[in-house]
Amino acid sequence: MTGKLIDIARRLRRDGTPAEQALWRELRGGRFGGLKFRRQVPINGYIADFCCFSLALTIELDGRHHADQPLSDAARRDAIESHGYLELRFTNDEVKERLDWVLQEIHRAADIARARAPRPPLPRIK
Repeated sequence: MTGKLIDIARRLRRDGTPAEQALWRELRGGRFGGLKFRRQVPINGYIADFCCFSLALTIELDGRHHADQPLSDAARRDAIESHGYLELRFTNDEVKERLDWVLQEIHRAADIARARAPRPPLPRIK
């Protein structure tokens, strides 16, 4: 199953939607606050559109067909979040029409993810 998901992820990276391409231009190469995002990442049997491993944050862009599948989207979210990720969802139209707002929301979620991330233990004083 993992090999098949990897093949699907590669195809999705190659054939990204215009909304995915627009958001990727903002997130790639550490452009977004120095955070490293990856595209089309397999997680627990699903493929997250964007993922920042250091914050355990995923971003999903939904096309119009997602309005007809709320139960499968909820199952997907549960599966991804069961692995410790925080999932954000935006519509393709939101990215196209309100990109600044989407980026503000991602920034807000990054702050939340930082706050909930486990901190390394303090060194012992000898």
